[in-house]
Amino acid sequence: MKKIILTLLSTALLLGTTACRHSADKGAEGKADVAAIMDSAARIAPVYAQGFKVKYLDNGVRLVEIADPQKHVKRHHKKDGTPTENKKGTIKSNYMADNYRFALVPRGVKAEVPAGYTRVEVPIRRTIVMTAIQLSNFTALHSLDVVKGITGTKNLFNKEILEGVKRGGIVKIGMEGNCDPELIMAAQPDVIFISPFKRGGYDVLKETGITLIPHLGSKELHPLGQAEWLKLVGMFVGKEKEANSRFKAIEERYNNLKEQVKATTNRPTIFSGEMHGGNWSAIGSQNFLAQIFRDAGANYVISDHNTGTIQMEFEALYAAAAHADYWRILNSYPGKFSYEALKSAEPRYALFDAFKKKGVIYCNMKYTPYYESSPVEPDALLADLVFIFHPEVMPRDYRPKYYHLMK
Repeated sequence: MKKIILTLLSTALLLGTTACRHSADKGAEGKADVAAIMDSAARIAPVYAQGFKVKYLDNGVRLVEIADPQKHVKRHHKKDGTPTENKKGTIKSNYMADNYRFALVPRGVKAEVPAGYTRVEVPIRRTIVMTAIQLSNFTALHSLDVVKGITGTKNLFNKEILEGVKRGGIVKIGMEGNCDPELIMAAQPDVIFISPFKRGGYDVLKETGITLIPHLGSKELHPLGQAEWLKLVGMFVGKEKEANSRFKAIEERYNNLKEQVKATTNRPTIFSGEMHGGNWSAIGSQNFLAQIFRDAGANYVISDHNTGTIQMEFEALYAAAAHADYWRILNSYPGKFSYEALKSAEPRYALFDAFKKKGVIYCNMKYTPYYESSPVEPDALLADLVFIFHPEVMPRDYRPKYYHLMK
């Protein structure tokens, strides 16, 4: 019955809006420039990203395959921090299969789609995004005009999106697992970008019949791999050259700074996270953030080989991090965060050398659009950390964007 009601709703909405939509989009629906798509400068070829692959056909159609970037990574889960192999490998979600295949067909071009591929006409005209990391890709490519739906505006900084919501051009569909089907259909998206490893379900989204595109940038283990997903979005919005150019600049800045740090002789130690629910929420040693620590010239004290967030007992974390030089914290704190506030939250925090010697590296998401922009700025994250670990490498007038050493 639910599907029938949703189908009727979809039909009514589409019938009521088709005429005006076609009129509004008519100027943007011209036949795509296949030659431009096939141009070498527009060719999308991921180098660091492990979650998507692209194959070009002679007619401008691109066959895109999306899979879990951590598909073959073994996981380790013990609260005391000691490794234990999980032979099952990747954690499955309620949507993610082994892989998903899409045939991106230039808009206005007649082309057959190979069996096993879902047809998507590009560039898309309207979409819904479910996460901040997805939104960061559209922002970086100056393509927020196609974003017509988001999950919500809590902790959102982007003025263009906030204004769009205020004016009604962008709808808030609700969080994953609790989306409003009427609002989804009202947004009239060509596709919806999802993060299938979220805890919420996507049953409502699937029932709309709208093509769902998994965006797995957050699962990449290399910082540049996470940023490289803007190339995938570039294909959907018709800005392949811009995506390649933007990423090349990110890559060059990141790798150049990484090379400069290699010449330094000292390597400070660092740990990350805070206590939540009785356990320490730390990051695994294969997490992209741990990689940034290493690229910035520091040694991460956790060596569990996990890729995501791990829960550790305080005693286990303290044994590994008691004498670490630095402690990285990312949270949302109302007001000015301080060592006093940190100690008030958990008196044992004062036992760490990083606390005693004022080595806390901090970013407050209440006032910094961390998740809205840092996914496509790993070079900025790296620069902030290098400025703290090896200030002699950076310009004296460097101003950190995300992380600062808390005084």
